[in-house]
Amino acid sequence: MKDILFSEYERTFKRKKTIISLLFYFFLLLFECFFLFLMDGISFYNAQHSVQLNSINTAPFFLRELGLFINFILIPMFVVDSFNGEYTSGALRLVLIRPQKRFDIFLAKWIVQASLFLVIIIFTWVIATIFGFSFMPHTIETTFYQTNSMTTVHGLLYTIKFYGIAYCIILAIIGISCFMSIIMTNSILAFIGTVAILIGGVYISDQLSYFLTVSDSIFAALGNADSYGFYLSLFLLLIISHIMSIGLWNRKQWMG
Repeated sequence: MKDILFSEYERTFKRKKTIISLLFYFFLLLFECFFLFLMDGISFYNAQHSVQLNSINTAPFFLRELGLFINFILIPMFVVDSFNGEYTSGALRLVLIRPQKRFDIFLAKWIVQASLFLVIIIFTWVIATIFGFSFMPHTIETTFYQTNSMTTVHGLLYTIKFYGIAYCIILAIIGISCFMSIIMTNSILAFIGTVAILIGGVYISDQLSYFLTVSDSIFAALGNADSYGFYLSLFLLLIISHIMSIGLWNRKQWMG
């Protein structure tokens, strides 16, 4: 398993698309810092509620715009390249002809994608937190959307919880993208299919609005005691998408 995992990491980071996309994301992250500084630290919980950023509450607002890029560009691109692109190019056959369990190959691919986006989300939180404490007005306590006043420590714990939920959303989208990559015949269709499901999900249920409005939805969930629908839909999506992906992966005729 260790060899499969190492090989998957190697193939992932040998793709120029991966490196260029990560560098572009880093550029967007820096631009987000510049944008919030240019706006004098004014952002929004949602369309009806604006907020003055400070040293404690800044970090979550980085995902207002960056969350869309992660959900609709980075995740479909990376996951489709891993699960479908190698099949389309024929590279997957070289892996499958070896005496390796199909599930181990799936698991290695999933771990690489999940760990890659875990690093991205942690890096974003670190940069956003440093930016907040360095360039936003200093305060010893603050409030978030529909919360009581929080000290610096509790505010940091809130932002960690915020990014933790955002990462769970990322994992759910990885599951969807895995599923589309397995059932579609080529990478372009898998990418379009993933994006179509994310957009279509918003019309199916308001509970799935976190695909489009990541930060707004998480703020609402954390500030509302009656947010069971949000967590239930996210949990079910995580479980169902991955179970279906694993089932199809093990049954699909990859060598044909």
